[in-house]
Amino acid sequence: MGSHRLPLHDLAGFVAGLPKAELHLHIEGSLEPELMFALAKRNRVAIPFDSVEAVRAAYSFSNLQDFLDIYYQGADVLRVEEDFRDLATAYFDRAAADAVRHAEIFFDPQTHTDRGISFDVVVTGLLAGMAEAEAKHGLTSKLILCFLRHLDEEAAFATLKAAEPWLDRIAAVGLDSSEVGHPPSKFERVFARAGEMGLLRVAHAGEEGPPAYVHEALDLLHIDRLDHGNRALEDPALVTRLARSGMTFTVCPLSNLKLCVIDDIDAHPIERMLRLGLRATVNSDDPAYFGGYVNDNYRALIPAGKLDAGDFATLARNSFLGSFLDDATVSRHLAALDAYVDAAAV
Repeated sequence: MGSHRLPLHDLAGFVAGLPKAELHLHIEGSLEPELMFALAKRNRVAIPFDSVEAVRAAYSFSNLQDFLDIYYQGADVLRVEEDFRDLATAYFDRAAADAVRHAEIFFDPQTHTDRGISFDVVVTGLLAGMAEAEAKHGLTSKLILCFLRHLDEEAAFATLKAAEPWLDRIAAVGLDSSEVGHPPSKFERVFARAGEMGLLRVAHAGEEGPPAYVHEALDLLHIDRLDHGNRALEDPALVTRLARSGMTFTVCPLSNLKLCVIDDIDAHPIERMLRLGLRATVNSDDPAYFGGYVNDNYRALIPAGKLDAGDFATLARNSFLGSFLDDATVSRHLAALDAYVDAAAV
């Protein structure tokens, strides 16, 4: 697309050091098998696998639901504040190594409260990990509370109520889990209430669900950012609307491949998204399960030869522009990004 061509090996190095934000990361989905085993032992929790290798062998999915089934099994080892802190710290260490400067992470409180773990335990642990990441790496972060869409509206309202003491530490609400059969309209009233409480709003839409779900996320949930959004490309008028509004897409290439949203990574639509004027970003979704953190997702897009250094810089720029940071902070990140690109002489 652009004019900044580098050899593949140079492009991989350029991408590795590119300052970036991550906007689509499920913290429970960063639970590596090694940590799962360590926490299971520490908390004396039985898990249905006898080795790390057995867990990795189970990570073979044909669709979103196959993944979710094992995802919820893994989350059962998370019991106390220390577990959630360790989970967050492990992710942030990996993110910092990938030149992530800011992360906005999803967490699923219902996954834990339904197991008898209090909302406060989850948030306190995650916030401790976030504070450690800022002290250790200078990596800032924000929390996004996600509602599990396969559960009902009443459960979502109860979760929002439990979040009230923590509103100053939660940036937004989101919507995740099984998409098909659970349209955004199911949560219209909950999202309206979240907006009244001062929270920003994001939603998974157009991953497995149809373009109509993206319309609902826009018109009924009044989202500030679109998670995934691939299937929006099937509706030209919707694409134009999203491009004109500057809506940020949080795209997850390796997730799309692992969950069979796409058949081939070289056919991923992110280049088309950029060509259509959409504000696409690259993210890792559930990296422990999908085989790659954010730089792995960037690198996976290189061999197809559709994106050059300028395009990757645009994707990183979009990640800061699409973040929920204030304008002054975004400007500082963009200045650092520009300096990196200039130093790379691309």
